[in-house]
Amino acid sequence: MKFSITIILESSIFILLGFMGNQLTAIDLFSGAGGFSLAAHQNGFDILAAVEFDKMAAKTYSTNIVQRLGAKTQVFNQDINDVDVHGLMKYWDIKEGELDLLLGGPPCQGFSTHRINDAGKEDPRNKLLIRYFDFVKALRPKVFLVENVPGLLWKRHESYLNDFMSLAAQHNYKTISGAPLIINAKDYGVPQNRKRAFILAVREDIISDENMWPPEPTHFSPKEGKTSWLTASTVFEQPPKSILSKLVRRYKELNDWCLSDSELFVSNLVFGKRISEGDPCSVHMIHSDSVAERFKLTPLNGSREDINFRLKCHENGYKGHKDVYGRILFHTPSNTITTGCNNPSKGRFVHPWLNHGITLRHSARLQSFPDEFIFLGSSTEQARQIGNAVPVKLGSALIEQIKKHFLNSSSKNMA
Repeated sequence: MKFSITIILESSIFILLGFMGNQLTAIDLFSGAGGFSLAAHQNGFDILAAVEFDKMAAKTYSTNIVQRLGAKTQVFNQDINDVDVHGLMKYWDIKEGELDLLLGGPPCQGFSTHRINDAGKEDPRNKLLIRYFDFVKALRPKVFLVENVPGLLWKRHESYLNDFMSLAAQHNYKTISGAPLIINAKDYGVPQNRKRAFILAVREDIISDENMWPPEPTHFSPKEGKTSWLTASTVFEQPPKSILSKLVRRYKELNDWCLSDSELFVSNLVFGKRISEGDPCSVHMIHSDSVAERFKLTPLNGSREDINFRLKCHENGYKGHKDVYGRILFHTPSNTITTGCNNPSKGRFVHPWLNHGITLRHSARLQSFPDEFIFLGSSTEQARQIGNAVPVKLGSALIEQIKKHFLNSSSKNMA
C-alpha cells in the first residue's frame, strides 16, 4: 500500500512539475480591462501579474480574468511608477530571464493622431514607454510586445521611440522587422477598421525567424475573393424586414444599382445574435429630444451631412471630424472604436437603424470581446475601458504566432 501511495505521490509531483515547466508565463503592463490578457489566457498563458492605474479598469480585469476565468493573476491597481518590479519577481519567484512574454500598451493619448501640430509632444504619459523598459531590464523576458497608436511613429515623437529602440538593442533584444509595424485589426477577424503600432522584440539568445512576423492576415477585402473582412453588421441583431427593405432602397440609391443587385447585397449581409436580456452592458446614451429627432432624420448608412447639420466648429470652414453623429455602416468594418464610443458626438457611433447611440455591448463586440465579459463602472468609464482595449481577436492572433514561432521553438532549442 505504501508503495502504491509513494508511486501516486511521485507521479503527481512529476505531473505537477511537468505542468509548471511547460506553462508559458506572461505579465501585462498597462493592462486596462484585460483585452491582451484575455487573448493570452485563451492561448494557454499563465498571466502572473497585471498593472493598471485606472481603478474601474482594474476591477473589470479582476472580475473577468481572475474571478470568472480563475486566473491566479496578481492585479496591481496603482501607478506603474510605484510598482516594485523586483518585489513582484520575488512574490512569484520569477528569476531573471524566466518570463516568456511581457505585454503592454502604454497610454497612447500623448501619441494620438487626434492631436494637431505639436500637441502631446511633451505629454508626461509618453515617458511611460520608457518606464515599460524598466520591467524589460529587470525581468529579461524572452519576448516583449508593445501596442500603441500609429501616432507613435510621428516625427515629433521620434525621440521617445528612438530611445526605446536603442534600449532594446543595448539590452540584447532584436526588434523583429527592425521597427514598429502598423497592423489593422480588420485583417484578423475583428469587425473594425483599427490600425495600431506593434513592437515585437525577442531576446537575442532566443532563436527567431523574422519571416514569421506579423502573422499572415486571415481576412481580406471582398475584392480579393478570400475570406472577407467582418462587417459591423455582424455585431447587431437581424433588423426588422421594414428596415431591410429601406436598406435595399438605400443601397440602390447610393450605388445606382438595379433592385435585384441591391436585394442580393443586403441578403448577403451577416448579422449577429440578439443581446441577452439583462446584459448590464446593453445600455446606450440617453439623448435630448432634438438630438433623437436629428438621428431620426439621418438615413441608413448616413451621416450629419445627409441632413445638412453643421457643427459649430465647421462654421469657419473646418472640414475634419466628418464621422461624428453618423450611423454605423452595415457593410464594412466599423470605424475605430474609441474611448468615446458611447457618445455619437465623438464619432460614427449612432446605431445603424435605431435613433440613439450604439450600446456598450455593441462597442465591446466591435472590439471582439465575448458577451460574457462584463465591464464595470459608469457608462463613461466602461466606454473608456472598451476603447482603450486591444481587440481580443487581434491580440489572440498575435500571441498565437509568438507562442508558435518564437516561444515554442525557443523552448525546444533551450531544452
